[in-house]
Amino acid sequence: MEFLIEYGLFLAKIVTVIVALMVLIGFIFANREQLKERVQGHISVTHLNNRYEQFKEALLEAVMEKHEFAHRKKKIAKEKKAEEKALVKRHKAEAKKKAAKIGDSEKADADSSVARTEHTAKQLIESSEDRKRIFVMHFNGDIKASALAHLREEITAILQVAVAGDEVLLCLESPGGMVANYGLAASQLARVRNAGIQLTIAVDKVAASGGYMMACVADRILAAPFAMLGSIGVLAQLPNFNRLLKRHDVDYELFTAGEYKRTVTMFGENTEEGREKFQSDLEEIHVLFQHFVSEYRPSLDVAKVATGEVWFGQKALSLGLVDELKTSDEYLTHCAANADLYQVEYKEKKNIAKKMGLAAEAGVESVLTRLFSKLTAWRHHAQ
Repeated sequence: MEFLIEYGLFLAKIVTVIVALMVLIGFIFANREQLKERVQGHISVTHLNNRYEQFKEALLEAVMEKHEFAHRKKKIAKEKKAEEKALVKRHKAEAKKKAAKIGDSEKADADSSVARTEHTAKQLIESSEDRKRIFVMHFNGDIKASALAHLREEITAILQVAVAGDEVLLCLESPGGMVANYGLAASQLARVRNAGIQLTIAVDKVAASGGYMMACVADRILAAPFAMLGSIGVLAQLPNFNRLLKRHDVDYELFTAGEYKRTVTMFGENTEEGREKFQSDLEEIHVLFQHFVSEYRPSLDVAKVATGEVWFGQKALSLGLVDELKTSDEYLTHCAANADLYQVEYKEKKNIAKKMGLAAEAGVESVLTRLFSKLTAWRHHAQ
């Protein structure tokens, strides 16, 4: 029995070492990939109306009697076919009228146009002129606004086809981060408004600090009842190890050219003058932030909300930070009845090395999450 226990412990150690090595190798490969040139990606488009219809049909098939569902399916197919025929007939008539007005040299082109119309009747119905188009994007922000690279490509693609009357919906989630990065992300959204396209932003969880800097650009902001918004402020913090270095007789020298090239530092001895300059820079950024918000939401009392505080949906609505309490799902499913919804995503190709790194990262995160959950459960049980 003792031998089996020792053997089991030995196997556990071997497995632990192997897993650790795999994780390490994965991270190394992932970091190496980040140094290489970005792989060319592509735009992926999903017609959300079809997706919602598939969900609906799957559920109806499960809850309805077989003969009822089959009868319903036939009826819908018949109605759709009739719509297609009516549309083809209308376009044929328009093409014939056009052919009657043009010369013989262009008649062949008109006939060809009629033929193409017959083959694309279904697409013509789906993109009928009386239906609005809504282009949907997602932005999940981190401290560096890493999703910015995809956002700018998606907006560039949308602006190639969007026209007045269309709408862009951004589902935004971000606690904020680096000023320059989020400033550029907000400027990308401003491209949509400058093009005369309606911009709506939906916040289901959080849009704070840089996240709200992006959100305020929208013509309309939607927020879930418990979404967190605001944090119109600027934060900077850093440790200082100067006393620790002195205690161990370690000298630290910093060479600069320019009076304010470095105001505060982690290892040198910070001066009161340097601290004041650093604080002054933060205040200046805060003023710019407030001006930016007031430019896009002139009815908002910016001075009242630019305290760095965060508010939940209902309070944010009463303060004027948002325009309506509604989740993104509620808004999309409501719009699907009268509009064509297209989810636009920029996707990069990932090679094996990058996939290994992402898989390793996900594995470590999963292990830590389970460990935290077990520790929490154990503490509650102990109490």
